[in-house]
Amino acid sequence: MATISVIGAGSWGTALAQAVAENDNEVRLWARRPEVADAINRNHRNPRYLSDVELSSNVRATCKLEECLQGSDAVLIVTPSHLLREMALQMSGLVDPKLPVAVCCKGIEEGTGALPLQVLTETLGSLERFAVISGPNHAEEVVKGVPSATVAASCVAATADRFQSLLAGPAFRVYASLDPVGVEVCAAYKNIIAIAVGLSYGLGFGDNTAATIITRGLAEMSRLVTAAGGDAMTCMGLAGAGDAVVTCMSRHSRNRRFGQDYLALGKTLEDFSHDTHMVVEGAAACKNVAVLEHRYQLDLPLCDGVRAIAWDGVNPRDVVRLLIDRPLKSEF
Repeated sequence: MATISVIGAGSWGTALAQAVAENDNEVRLWARRPEVADAINRNHRNPRYLSDVELSSNVRATCKLEECLQGSDAVLIVTPSHLLREMALQMSGLVDPKLPVAVCCKGIEEGTGALPLQVLTETLGSLERFAVISGPNHAEEVVKGVPSATVAASCVAATADRFQSLLAGPAFRVYASLDPVGVEVCAAYKNIIAIAVGLSYGLGFGDNTAATIITRGLAEMSRLVTAAGGDAMTCMGLAGAGDAVVTCMSRHSRNRRFGQDYLALGKTLEDFSHDTHMVVEGAAACKNVAVLEHRYQLDLPLCDGVRAIAWDGVNPRDVVRLLIDRPLKSEF
């Protein structure tokens, strides 16, 4: 029995804690709020997220980071992406320099354009022990044993394999990858595509429009992946096309809901955060991608359009007209 630390008791952190515990591991789940940790330990349920699921007795929660990390054999970081550097800095004096760490959040750092594993390398060192977990994984389904799959990616095969074995279960297939850069870019970019799909439905467009947005979004994704040093084939896998499909087409998706029920109706990111208490990773991603877009001199019109609507208050229908009126060109 290994001892695994899961940092973050949101819906995805809770689902991953359950997956690891079901593989006969002891899980220490860090929750920011003491009352959440107490409720999990007392009732074996997370009172804020996935509250209808009874958690394994192997899951114990704490609001003390040092207690969560003490004696850990591996760590899963499942905080929102904008908190990753802060969390890694808090961990820096508490973890062994060889401890395997996987990032399970999806995003690009504001201002720097740093991908998650770059943030970990700058704060915790030793890239070889780091991995990223990403795929078409709604926490609501994974935690209930609905057949699902994900990717564990690292630049070192042994690290990817370590997290593959920790997470894989009877209904949760985990594939290993040696392309963490590609997986990280896909993880962030698919959320941008999902906002655009939600916007299109909210504006009254149909399935043809959604399919066009997904396909052209994947084209933009592949441009950014290859420019950043990743493998374009990753865009065709679970972290790319797979995650894009589920995020764009499911009403579970907060990014699609943000586009459809908020941006399309003239509501703001603040409105969504107030109503749901959730983070829209795609809203931050479409802004933060601008650093990489400029660095690599890329043409990402779909991302630019979502950014203009979400952050600059541009009328969505004006953006639609600009995209439709772009000069015709070859598809590939």
